[in-house]
Amino acid sequence: MKILLDENVPIQTLDLLGRVLRGHEVDHVDRIRWKGKKDTFLLPDAASAGYDVVVTRDSNQLEDPGESRLIRRSKLHHVRFRQGDGIRGLGAAVASVIVAMPQVVTELEAANDQRLVRIEGINPVKRRHSTIDPMVDPPAYWT
Repeated sequence: MKILLDENVPIQTLDLLGRVLRGHEVDHVDRIRWKGKKDTFLLPDAASAGYDVVVTRDSNQLEDPGESRLIRRSKLHHVRFRQGDGIRGLGAAVASVIVAMPQVVTELEAANDQRLVRIEGINPVKRRHSTIDPMVDPPAYWT
Protein backbone atom coordinates (compact mmCIF):
# COMPACT_ATOMS: atom_id res chain seq x y z
CA MET A 1 0.00 0.00 0.00
CA LYS A 2 1.01 3.55 -0.60
CA ILE A 3 0.30 5.71 2.46
CA LEU A 4 0.37 9.50 2.69
CA LEU A 5 0.69 11.33 6.01
CA ASP A 6 -0.98 14.74 6.02
CA GLU A 7 0.99 17.77 7.20
CA ASN A 8 -0.82 17.75 10.55
CA VAL A 9 0.65 14.31 11.30
CA PRO A 10 3.86 14.72 13.33
CA ILE A 11 6.83 14.23 10.98
CA GLN A 12 8.38 11.95 13.62
CA THR A 13 5.73 9.40 12.66
CA LEU A 14 7.15 8.94 9.15
CA ASP A 15 10.36 7.05 9.95
CA LEU A 16 8.71 4.93 12.63
CA LEU A 17 5.85 3.92 10.33
CA GLY A 18 8.36 3.11 7.61
CA ARG A 19 9.95 0.62 10.01
CA VAL A 20 6.74 -1.08 11.14
CA LEU A 21 5.08 -1.10 7.72
CA ARG A 22 7.84 -2.78 5.76
CA GLY A 23 6.84 -3.54 2.22
CA HIS A 24 4.61 -0.48 2.11
CA GLU A 25 5.48 3.01 0.89
CA VAL A 26 4.95 5.72 3.49
CA ASP A 27 5.33 9.42 2.57
CA HIS A 28 4.70 12.69 4.35
CA VAL A 29 3.40 15.76 2.53
CA ASP A 30 6.46 17.69 3.76
CA ARG A 31 8.84 15.23 2.11
CA ILE A 32 7.05 15.21 -1.24
CA ARG A 33 6.75 19.02 -1.24
CA TRP A 34 2.98 19.17 -0.92
CA LYS A 35 3.01 21.08 2.38
CA GLY A 36 0.33 23.77 2.43
CA LYS A 37 -1.73 22.11 -0.30
CA LYS A 38 -5.42 22.48 0.50
CA ASP A 39 -7.45 19.28 0.86
CA THR A 40 -9.39 20.34 -2.24
CA PHE A 41 -6.24 19.58 -4.22
CA LEU A 42 -4.42 17.21 -1.88
CA LEU A 43 -6.97 14.39 -1.93
CA PRO A 44 -7.43 14.19 -5.72
CA ASP A 45 -3.68 14.62 -6.27
CA ALA A 46 -2.92 11.84 -3.77
CA ALA A 47 -5.38 9.52 -5.52
CA SER A 48 -3.87 10.39 -8.92
CA ALA A 49 -0.38 9.72 -7.55
CA GLY A 50 -1.42 6.20 -6.58
CA TYR A 51 -1.81 6.61 -2.82
CA ASP A 52 -4.24 4.20 -1.18
CA VAL A 53 -4.43 5.74 2.28
CA VAL A 54 -4.32 9.21 3.76
CA VAL A 55 -3.59 9.57 7.48
CA THR A 56 -4.65 12.81 9.12
CA ARG A 57 -5.11 14.42 12.50
CA ASP A 58 -8.05 16.38 11.08
CA SER A 59 -10.82 14.40 12.78
CA ASN A 60 -13.49 16.95 11.83
CA GLN A 61 -13.26 16.33 8.08
CA LEU A 62 -16.12 13.85 8.13
CA GLU A 63 -18.37 16.41 9.83
CA ASP A 64 -18.00 18.81 6.90
CA PRO A 65 -20.16 18.03 3.84
CA GLY A 66 -17.58 19.39 1.37
CA GLU A 67 -14.68 17.53 2.96
CA SER A 68 -16.73 14.33 3.14
CA ARG A 69 -17.51 14.58 -0.58
CA LEU A 70 -13.81 15.09 -1.37
CA ILE A 71 -12.84 12.05 0.68
CA ARG A 72 -15.57 9.92 -0.90
CA ARG A 73 -14.62 11.00 -4.43
CA SER A 74 -10.92 10.37 -3.82
CA LYS A 75 -11.69 6.72 -2.97
CA LEU A 76 -8.74 6.88 -0.56
CA HIS A 77 -8.96 5.05 2.73
CA HIS A 78 -9.18 7.79 5.36
CA VAL A 79 -7.40 7.19 8.69
CA ARG A 80 -7.78 9.79 11.40
CA PHE A 81 -6.63 10.26 14.97
CA ARG A 82 -6.63 12.91 17.68
CA GLN A 83 -3.70 14.54 19.40
CA GLY A 84 -3.75 16.14 22.82
CA ASP A 85 -1.77 19.19 23.85
CA GLY A 86 1.91 19.32 24.65
CA ILE A 87 4.64 16.74 24.51
CA ARG A 88 2.45 14.11 26.20
CA GLY A 89 -0.19 14.59 23.55
CA LEU A 90 2.41 14.31 20.81
CA GLY A 91 3.86 11.13 22.32
CA ALA A 92 0.46 9.53 22.79
CA ALA A 93 -0.62 10.40 19.23
CA VAL A 94 2.55 9.08 17.60
CA ALA A 95 2.44 5.91 19.73
CA SER A 96 -1.24 5.35 18.92
CA VAL A 97 -0.65 5.63 15.19
CA ILE A 98 2.46 3.43 15.23
CA VAL A 99 0.75 0.69 17.24
CA ALA A 100 -2.50 0.76 15.23
CA MET A 101 -1.29 1.07 11.65
CA PRO A 102 0.00 -2.48 11.05
CA GLN A 103 -3.44 -3.88 11.90
CA VAL A 104 -5.21 -1.06 10.03
CA VAL A 105 -3.16 -1.73 6.89
CA THR A 106 -3.91 -5.46 7.09
CA GLU A 107 -7.64 -4.69 7.26
CA LEU A 108 -7.45 -2.16 4.43
CA GLU A 109 -5.60 -4.60 2.19
CA ALA A 110 -8.50 -7.04 2.63
CA ALA A 111 -11.17 -4.39 2.00
CA ASN A 112 -12.88 -4.39 -1.36
CA ASP A 113 -13.70 -0.68 -1.25
CA GLN A 114 -13.03 2.53 0.65
CA ARG A 115 -12.84 2.51 4.47
CA LEU A 116 -12.93 5.24 7.11
CA VAL A 117 -10.78 4.47 10.15
CA ARG A 118 -10.52 6.23 13.48
CA ILE A 119 -7.53 5.30 15.63
CA GLU A 120 -8.32 5.22 19.33
CA GLY A 121 -5.67 7.09 21.26
CA ILE A 122 -3.50 5.91 24.07
CA ASN A 123 -4.40 7.78 27.24
CA PRO A 124 -1.28 9.71 28.32
CA VAL A 125 -2.70 10.29 31.81
CA LYS A 126 -3.36 6.63 32.61
CA ARG A 127 -0.37 4.94 34.15
CA ARG A 128 0.91 2.32 31.70
CA HIS A 129 3.82 0.89 33.66
CA SER A 130 4.76 -0.59 37.01
CA THR A 131 7.84 0.14 39.10
CA ILE A 132 9.59 -2.10 41.62
CA ASP A 133 11.96 -0.96 44.33
CA PRO A 134 14.31 -3.97 44.57
CA MET A 135 15.33 -2.90 48.09
CA VAL A 136 11.72 -3.28 49.25
CA ASP A 137 10.43 -6.02 46.95
CA PRO A 138 13.40 -7.78 45.31
CA PRO A 139 12.85 -10.22 42.42
CA ALA A 140 13.47 -13.89 43.28
CA TYR A 141 17.11 -13.99 42.08
CA TRP A 142 18.05 -10.37 42.86
CA THR A 143 20.64 -11.20 45.49
